[in-house]
Amino acid sequence: MPLRPGDPTRLGTYDLLGRLGQGGMGTVFLGHAEDGTMVAIKMVRPEFSDDPEFRGRFRSEVTRAQQVPPFSTAAVLDADPEHTPPYLVVEFVDGPSLTELMRGQGPLSGPALHSLAVGVATALTAIHGAGVIHRDLKPGNVLFALGGIKVIDFGIARAFEATSRHTRTDQMVGTVAYMAPERFDAEFGKDVTSAADVFAWGAVVTYAATGRTPFAADSPAATAMRILTQPPETAGIPEPLRGLVESALAKYPQDRPTARELLDALLGSQTEVLEARRDRVGPAPVAVPPPDDTAAVPGPPRQTRRSPLRRVAVAAAVAVVLLTVGLLGAHWANVFGSDPQALPSGPAARPSASPADALTAILAGDRRFSIQLTEVNRYFMLDRDGEELEISDGTGSRSQFVLESVGVQYMIRSLSNEGYAGPEVCLGVDILPEEQAAPVVGAACNPTKGTLFSLAETRDKDAKGRPTYSIGNEYGWLLWDADTKRSDVTHVGEPQFADKYSLVDRGEL
Repeated sequence: MPLRPGDPTRLGTYDLLGRLGQGGMGTVFLGHAEDGTMVAIKMVRPEFSDDPEFRGRFRSEVTRAQQVPPFSTAAVLDADPEHTPPYLVVEFVDGPSLTELMRGQGPLSGPALHSLAVGVATALTAIHGAGVIHRDLKPGNVLFALGGIKVIDFGIARAFEATSRHTRTDQMVGTVAYMAPERFDAEFGKDVTSAADVFAWGAVVTYAATGRTPFAADSPAATAMRILTQPPETAGIPEPLRGLVESALAKYPQDRPTARELLDALLGSQTEVLEARRDRVGPAPVAVPPPDDTAAVPGPPRQTRRSPLRRVAVAAAVAVVLLTVGLLGAHWANVFGSDPQALPSGPAARPSASPADALTAILAGDRRFSIQLTEVNRYFMLDRDGEELEISDGTGSRSQFVLESVGVQYMIRSLSNEGYAGPEVCLGVDILPEEQAAPVVGAACNPTKGTLFSLAETRDKDAKGRPTYSIGNEYGWLLWDADTKRSDVTHVGEPQFADKYSLVDRGEL
């Protein structure tokens, strides 16, 4: 594409000839060096230029990327972190991406598919051997050059993700369909390691072989939930490659082969490598089926059916949360922290504070949290329209709350309205004499007998060693009836006889 008005014609010693593309990090130009060599130059977006934190991280990551040997990778040739704006120079690869190739000719098979799997595994072996993690492996970053596969755009994503000033809870470097579970939920791994690239390798090979990703769904939110809860769909991948892909798509990082093991398996005895892997880590965990869809369970008589338009709006809201560096709360990546890959024990957060500090901050009203039902490993959820409290898998702002202290009690404010205009909604007790029930519903955030709750710490811990609480109110203790699928506040005597809940950290407000 030609240069646009306002584009530079020269960066450092490089003349710019045209545009190759543009993304969230910056613009990529085609240029040539003083010796006439064609190069690709990534110019960082101007808003990063005045940020010393970003420049320092960018300099560090580029230095590491330059140490990656050019085995199936586009070599990093030069960079100037001090330039305004900063830029990175890499080898120009004259060839289509996997995305473009698939669009033109469809899925790969036979030797072409095997060559792709080998080429990307070779690139990851070289990248990881230099202590670098790609973090954004996807079909658009896999190019077909005359000499073979070339992987591009490795080693600089962390500079963008880890800069707090530019990493917000609605941003995240990466493409959801190729992100490993630990990118969303800290329960699968608190840090992003090279295993996340191995997971992306499995997703890329699945796409190349079948034309779809292994956890494909109708929305980013639904895709992320399939990644977290469902086994991969690998039908159509030929054996023995299919077995290797499935091992790469294991939910937990420690259960995946390394890039070196992938390469050994592809070039040698795949069976021996997989068996050796199983000997070290034990049998792979059984995939946990997704929780029942609470939206499909008949609600209480007074509850209205959600309209299709409303369901779309809610899905869009969850998708925004999923694509956070907090991608599921300031925890999912900034917490989608310093790396966009975490979520709490639902799918939403990687705590940036120690558990004890986080709990203190939750009780002070400084951090968001989810209410986990200790016995059934589910989470309370309140829809934006303030109907009855339901249970869910913990995804998105509908399952997140914040405490607002009123004397020695609290109002529990729902974050289901986060990002939408409208009044704040808190949990409240709705007395229904005709039903002899007192369900918890969405209510106006005004201190009343129905909206003020107390937290009574029990003597029990949950499976993760977190303290548990009973949640009390003027009308009794909060219970969940699994048979009727509804909450109720009931007098059950002392708090030790009430249900127990964990306050699961979801990150900073």
